[in-house]
Amino acid sequence: MSQPAKEPAEKAAPAGPVLLREDANGVATLTLNRPKQRNSLSEELMIALTREIEAIGKDASVRAVVLAGAGPGFCAGHDLKELTAARASEDRGRAFFQNTMKLCSTLMQAIVNCPKPVIARVHGIATAAGCQLVASCDLAVAAEEAKFATPGVNIGLFCSTPMVALSRNVTRKHAMEMLLTGEMLSAARAAEMGLVNRVVPAAELDAAVAHFADIIASKSALTVSIGKKAFYEQLEKPLADAYDYASEVMVKNMLARDAEEGIGAFIEKREPKWEDR
Repeated sequence: MSQPAKEPAEKAAPAGPVLLREDANGVATLTLNRPKQRNSLSEELMIALTREIEAIGKDASVRAVVLAGAGPGFCAGHDLKELTAARASEDRGRAFFQNTMKLCSTLMQAIVNCPKPVIARVHGIATAAGCQLVASCDLAVAAEEAKFATPGVNIGLFCSTPMVALSRNVTRKHAMEMLLTGEMLSAARAAEMGLVNRVVPAAELDAAVAHFADIIASKSALTVSIGKKAFYEQLEKPLADAYDYASEVMVKNMLARDAEEGIGAFIEKREPKWEDR
């Protein structure tokens, strides 16, 4: 029997999905899967990641999310080749650029608005919109060799959208240092600035991420979702309004079944039994 003809080299088999998901013990791990492109955020990847984050927000089986990158780095930002190719259109890429930035902004807000805490697992580089991803996550753990930068200024494209998340994570002067110089920062420096929570040897990265994820997964999902939403809501309010808002959240939380159970368990010196209501 004759064998089927081989495909020409230029028609290589298509790459796998741009985003992978694996669930275990209440934790969903989402892995950016464009390793050859350093997981740069193409339109396809941003759409896929946004949809998955939104789906996870409604998935009662998931209590925490880990965001990781396949291959040698976490995420190198936007796909510059994709952006450059759009310049060939009649409008010099304006419509494509507008859509790309809208997709990016929607993605970052989806992470913040997701009721499940999102933990960035960072190795290799996290630059430009990749650094923005880290800043948008609720927690971040980095390998010692990880590097961070908002290097747009080096190529004539100021990192204005990464600036939004970055400036809400670190002090103004630290944010401006990164944005104005475009210099690559070590993981240790990123931790000093407050961009990441922990820096560990690469061999311990998964364990450090799992430490956070497992602790969060053991809590009442209702309580965690209430707290995450309240945290970001109060940040944008004046002090008095923030206290008024947080006080009302506390009252509603106190009336929840899990708060009653948790306080009762503490008084009775036993483990609480969460019902997420």
